[in-house]
Amino acid sequence: QVQLVEPGGGLVQPGGSLRLSCAASGIIFRIYTMGWYRQTPGKQRELVARVTSIGATNYADSVRGRFTISRDNDRNTVYLQMNSLKLEDTAVYYCNTYPGSLEWGQGTQVSVSS
Repeated sequence: QVQLVEPGGGLVQPGGSLRLSCAASGIIFRIYTMGWYRQTPGKQRELVARVTSIGATNYADSVRGRFTISRDNDRNTVYLQMNSLKLEDTAVYYCNTYPGSLEWGQGTQVSVSS
């Protein structure tokens, strides 16, 4: 059974930082490109960042230079370090393969507010 679990969200002030993690099970994690996505009410889910099986990364323009995606293949875990958070980063964040081929997890709420 494939499962994606994404703890680590929360409330943070503008300019603050958060680190998200996503533990995957039921897949051969190391062969997949993994991505972090986010969604706000009324909008489509968007890709924020992705990391290939060998660690090459790519970011959405809106987060480049502020977010860092990484992975630990030994722990079947992908991370998203989010710095210099802005109000518009408020969303529910999800991880999945790229493109999102697995069943989506519950996601984790990130709220940026003063």
